[in-house]
Amino acid sequence: MTMGHSFSLAHLTVLDVAPPEMVALAARAGYDRIGVRLLPATPGGPAYLMDDPPMLRDTLAAIADTGVTVFDLEIIRLEPHTDLAAFTPFLEVGQALGARAILVAGNDPDEARLTARFAGLCEAAAPYGLTADLEFMPWTDVPDLSKAARVVRAAAQPNGGVLVDALHFDRSGSRIAELAALPREWLHYVQLCDAPAERPATTEGLIHAARAERLFPGEGGIDLLSILRPLPRDVPLSLEIPTDRLARSVGPEERARRALAAAKAVLARLDEAGEGQGEGQGEGRPLAGVAR
Repeated sequence: MTMGHSFSLAHLTVLDVAPPEMVALAARAGYDRIGVRLLPATPGGPAYLMDDPPMLRDTLAAIADTGVTVFDLEIIRLEPHTDLAAFTPFLEVGQALGARAILVAGNDPDEARLTARFAGLCEAAAPYGLTADLEFMPWTDVPDLSKAARVVRAAAQPNGGVLVDALHFDRSGSRIAELAALPREWLHYVQLCDAPAERPATTEGLIHAARAERLFPGEGGIDLLSILRPLPRDVPLSLEIPTDRLARSVGPEERARRALAAAKAVLARLDEAGEGQGEGQGEGRPLAGVAR
């Protein structure tokens, strides 16, 4: 049922908007939650709040005023020389915001070391009430759902999860059967967007499309209905839809509104087709066919 989903506005969708204004924007546009980028995704990229106590206070005030909460935090990259202790301030700010999840990228080719670091991050995040959600991206050392599931399973942490992004799921060639087999407790949230059916031929093209030019749900060629079908009906949906070209002529609030309307339309199509989540996939229940 569409009414079971909550919607979060990912920071990448409106990355030029600072968190206090983003909370207010999200409230006006009809979102329940937002995601906040605390650390840059690329060197020198935009990030907010870590060294700005006044902005943090303003963000907390906006949360209190609107009821829109912070759901996920970006981005922790696990690299060969990552020092987990360095993320303590990140975790503290996340706790102050009342956040629930951390977006984690795997950038270490040594799978055993990556798994150990992911387990360590989960352990560090748990006292702060945060999950660690490993996002697979084709250009990283966790390129597909199979590898992400293997790392999370081996790490064996109760707050560890896999983050499924519709774009990366499609571009990585991951399979619906793998998605349907994920334990329900690993799916803390899912990122939803669309993109042209034709996949970029180069890594550079994949990265540019992911970071700058996505499409609103239902406007591209990704089979979103097949991706959504095996998901639990209560999984929070984060709308991560950067549209840099459109942003030259359309403001952030209007883009956020379009994203939400498009996502709801896709979910309505799922329900109308009778392809919504069936027995065994309701709130609090495991996905059908899950091997525990």
